[in-house]
Amino acid sequence: MTLVLEVDAVSKAFPTPADPLVVLEGVSLVAGAGERLVVTGPSGSGKSTLLAILGGLEPPTTGHISVAGVDPFRLSAARRAAFRNQRIGFVFQEHHLLESCTALENVLLPVLATGRASAPQVERARLLLDRVGLASRERHLPAELSGGERQRVAVARAVMREPMLLLADEPTGQLDSQAAVGVVDVLTSMVGETGSLLLVVTHDDQIATRVADHPQGRRLHMLDGRLLP
Repeated sequence: MTLVLEVDAVSKAFPTPADPLVVLEGVSLVAGAGERLVVTGPSGSGKSTLLAILGGLEPPTTGHISVAGVDPFRLSAARRAAFRNQRIGFVFQEHHLLESCTALENVLLPVLATGRASAPQVERARLLLDRVGLASRERHLPAELSGGERQRVAVARAVMREPMLLLADEPTGQLDSQAAVGVVDVLTSMVGETGSLLLVVTHDDQIATRVADHPQGRRLHMLDGRLLP
């Protein structure tokens, strides 16, 4: 198994007029390609802050992380943005699709951010839409898609560049139970095809169980800024 993620004694504190607000404390984690990790825990326990650090969006106060052997916070801002684009995929609770772009164009956004899409990249985007069951909807705008369909487009976009690390923050929080299961099944099957490491944060016990029950699944719990097995 290829090592993808190393988190070593990461803590995060935010300044306040009084004492610093400690959100994460001594978080350590090691995970490899093909694993499906799910992190549960109450609101305010630090789950989203952890994902922001793992995604190279928010630096830790102490400790360090490594994604595919690279500490993103040792890179310049421009190189870190390029690294995120190439190595890390994101799926959020809100789909964050561009309303003026078609489903196909939204899947291609990680490529279009750095230039024009090549013919093979367009073909890959079409194959991904087909893989998530939306081949017939590639020309539809987000407003013409259901909530579950929009989130499946977001999943296809997240894996467009075959990231080493795929982060999903409450990816089914706005969906009904049937659509939620469909999105999670697409996420986990995509990981099987790309070999990415998947890390899902969720409040939904049904979704957590579905991810963790995979042979390569693992369930973790966050409480008061600490990551527990």
